[in-house]
Amino acid sequence: MAKMESKNFSAPDEVRQFEKGKVELVKVGGATVGRGVFQPGWRWSKHVKPIAKTTSCEAPHFQYQISGTMHVVMDDGAEKDLKAGDVSLIPPGHYAWVVGNEPVIVVDFQGMADYAKELAKKK
Repeated sequence: MAKMESKNFSAPDEVRQFEKGKVELVKVGGATVGRGVFQPGWRWSKHVKPIAKTTSCEAPHFQYQISGTMHVVMDDGAEKDLKAGDVSLIPPGHYAWVVGNEPVIVVDFQGMADYAKELAKKK
């Protein structure tokens, strides 16, 4: 029989920090949930791309945005501003940046397991 589990972002299992942001991860029920905090001036291309080493973000995101405004541009050219209260599904192949002076905080239920993490190099 499955047991109830509970975790809190005040005591995450892992924290990945990068310039102008961080991702806090909790693992519950075999899933990884991430809280991303992105400060004004954060841009995927400048602050995470050097870690990911991909042309654009390849992590899929299914997230709830708590605060701020983030502009997302898909590789196909589609773009949208995401704001507090939005629930969004962002497939792989995008980049983003914080708009304005308010930090963006999101809770992501899908794509944070490998976010801002350099993948092991193939030999």
